[in-house]
Amino acid sequence: MRKNEQFYLVREDVLPEAMEKVLEAKSLLERGKAKTVFDAVQAVGLSRSAFYKYRDSVFPFHKVVKEQIMTLFFHLEDHSGTLSNLLAEVAEAGCNIMTIHQSIPLQGRANVSLSMDTSALKMDIDELLSNLRKLPEVLRVDLIGSGV
Repeated sequence: MRKNEQFYLVREDVLPEAMEKVLEAKSLLERGKAKTVFDAVQAVGLSRSAFYKYRDSVFPFHKVVKEQIMTLFFHLEDHSGTLSNLLAEVAEAGCNIMTIHQSIPLQGRANVSLSMDTSALKMDIDELLSNLRKLPEVLRVDLIGSGV
């Protein structure tokens, strides 16, 4: 690390294409979807030189946040097994539930907040959120906190 190194938070849509592809390639490697750098860069259409140029300089936001506890807020349809299905998906992802708070269901809807330890998370946070949003009873998921 350079002595006066500065970091910036940049929205994805303004990143140069090469940096986006580096992030994709790194993700393929981390998730075991590519065995080598060559396989990863070939899969995303990037040169190895560009990968090596940017690999230590560009990171997804969730990778630089050191906290491993996050809180999610859910708007759920109130059906039998809804919470059980949600908790099963969270457990499958490798998260350990620390707290659960559920409101009394009103008009067929319930609000639930989950605080969880993500230190053993088997995927990145964006993938977890995407999987949770795909559950049929989940109307909305919001990341409301991340910290120790």
